[in-house]
Amino acid sequence: MSTETSSSETTAGTDSLTVKALDNAVTLSALLLWAIVLWWAWTQGISRAQYGVLFLGAILSVYILSEAKESVAEGDLLDLLILAACGAVMITATVYIYTDFEAFYIRRQGWAPDHEYRLAWLVIGVVLYLTWRSYGNVFLALIGGAILYAMYGYYVPGLFGHSGLDTIHMLQMLITDLAGFYGSLTQLTAAWIAPFLLYAGLLFAFGAFNLILRIAIVSAKYIESGVAQTAVISSAVIGSINGSYAANAGMTGSFTIPTMMDAGLSGRTAAGIEGTASTSGQVLPPVMGASAFVMASVLGIAYWDIIIAGLIPAAILVFSILIAVHYTSINEMGNQEMNFDDYFEDEMTRADKIVQGVRFGVPFAILLIMLGYFQYTVMTAALYTIVAMVILGITTPVLQSIYATRIGTETETVTVDGWWTTDWWSKGTVRSRLSAVGRLPVLSQYTSVMVRLRRQRPVHTFLEEVGNVVHGFRRGAVILAPIAIILAAVNGVVDLLMTTGVPSRIAIMLMQLSGGILLIAVIFGMAVCIIMGVGMPTVAAYVIVSTLVAPTFINVFEVPELAAHFMVFYAAVMAGVTPPVAIAVVVASGIAGSNFWKSCATAMTIAAPLFVLPISFIYHPEIVSPMIDLHSLFSGALIMLGAITIIFALNYPFELKRRFGLPLRFGLFWLGAFVMVYPGWMFQAAGIGLFVAVFTSVKYIANGYELHLPSAINR
Repeated sequence: MSTETSSSETTAGTDSLTVKALDNAVTLSALLLWAIVLWWAWTQGISRAQYGVLFLGAILSVYILSEAKESVAEGDLLDLLILAACGAVMITATVYIYTDFEAFYIRRQGWAPDHEYRLAWLVIGVVLYLTWRSYGNVFLALIGGAILYAMYGYYVPGLFGHSGLDTIHMLQMLITDLAGFYGSLTQLTAAWIAPFLLYAGLLFAFGAFNLILRIAIVSAKYIESGVAQTAVISSAVIGSINGSYAANAGMTGSFTIPTMMDAGLSGRTAAGIEGTASTSGQVLPPVMGASAFVMASVLGIAYWDIIIAGLIPAAILVFSILIAVHYTSINEMGNQEMNFDDYFEDEMTRADKIVQGVRFGVPFAILLIMLGYFQYTVMTAALYTIVAMVILGITTPVLQSIYATRIGTETETVTVDGWWTTDWWSKGTVRSRLSAVGRLPVLSQYTSVMVRLRRQRPVHTFLEEVGNVVHGFRRGAVILAPIAIILAAVNGVVDLLMTTGVPSRIAIMLMQLSGGILLIAVIFGMAVCIIMGVGMPTVAAYVIVSTLVAPTFINVFEVPELAAHFMVFYAAVMAGVTPPVAIAVVVASGIAGSNFWKSCATAMTIAAPLFVLPISFIYHPEIVSPMIDLHSLFSGALIMLGAITIIFALNYPFELKRRFGLPLRFGLFWLGAFVMVYPGWMFQAAGIGLFVAVFTSVKYIANGYELHLPSAINR
């Protein structure tokens, strides 16, 4: 019995050491990855294509190590062996292609020896497996189905049938010609998206998420639905950086949903609000779920122009959602307030606010100035932003601690319990080992000095912030890895579908279904975008719809490029709250323990303008223009009022009988949709006038007054 117990304890101890070793390996691999990214951003010492090969191998290695740690922790040996095989394939492929890059990229385009084709099959298998591991069966079916469609398209009847690609051609497109999985989208991820996700990782590590929640809670004191608005503000801001509405709903929802439910909201309402907020956050400038970078690259225009073009639509959507959340939550929430002390142990001092403002505000200002005023490239601006973030993230708290120590507001020493001391220094492991080696008094004296130095407040703060930097680098890599995987896979899918002529076939299909009528074509096109965007990270969904759907409206219906791309982008984002999948609501309702369909209905009523806004871009392209002028502002204001009309129709708690309330909601909804879409400002203004009359009448009735003309309504 004791032997068995000892054996099990030994096995558990070995597993624990393995998990810890793999955890350290993840951190080291993340640091190596970012060293490569920052080195290339600074020097561009190799071509972008060669850098893309190195980047893909490095980021997949980070992901494989991270997953291997989980496999060891769960005791899944088979899974660990599969991951080890995947890691071996990617390391071999990366080293092989990188060292013989010129032959791959120049001398052997369109041809490769047999062993390279066999290696290509292995890389395809790894990408398919990691995609399945990250995103499940739906995406495995999408990528695998695209490969099968490209090879066996002659079995497909009708419009989408084609002659098919042979196996060699398919392998060349995906791997050996360094297109497909190693293509332009992977290179764009490495050059533009990766630095921004490192910036996001540093923001999280330095406490930006905590700061956003603090700001949201403070602002919530001034409005009746403050608790619910906190969820919208925090989830939307974090979601813009996160790049995945599902991941964002899980991360911020774990805080916001219980908070809303504690304040009196039902589970369905809390889940609906969080799902909507996480989805709408994907369209917020300046990141737009990382899609802004891809859009700028695809359209060949400045990144800053994309940000400006996205301001008015984002303002329309977010403002209308805030109003919808207010109307949805006030009846359930009652008079409960959100007490700051329930969520944070202490309030920020004036010095804390200055420090946080400097270390978060200055790097962001540098980013905007470099992009907007100096017109630097995204990569260069991101590089300087990251450097500023690291320097200020470390130095400002250290300077604060020095100042606090000098004026005597804090003690000079602190308890050693930070990242630097965890598991080895604070427990005396190193010190005891050093002093135990021959009992050398010199070493013992040296380590005693080190401990005393470590306990000085500025030194402690410095080491703690260095630990935050390391944590930020690791978090950035962990956030980036699944996105890089799906983008590499999507790059391959897009290349195959482009080769088989799918975009032109979609154009023909939309023309046939719509009969050449633009409005009908837009509605069908949005439906295609929603289907293609189901469950995908925002940037991956945008890549697919911008490649397959947007060209139809640009080439066939002569819609301006920027308007067409924003239309398909917003339509793809709608997948987050559109049943039967609605991934953001699925995650949120799981946290809330609510019924999915009821939560989805709530989310759709809150996000209703999102289903009309993409059509507005087609008929009012001025609101997605890189030049904001009086015309675009006036159009944006009218469309926003139309969105508010829709929100009022679906979310305002009318105190009317059902037989009067339902027709009124129905009429106001279509009035709002008309105002948002119709291309003539006079009719839009007339619609707004009608809404104002109805709104005033409803408020008049709600205050206890009787309107003589529609007096039957009050009976």
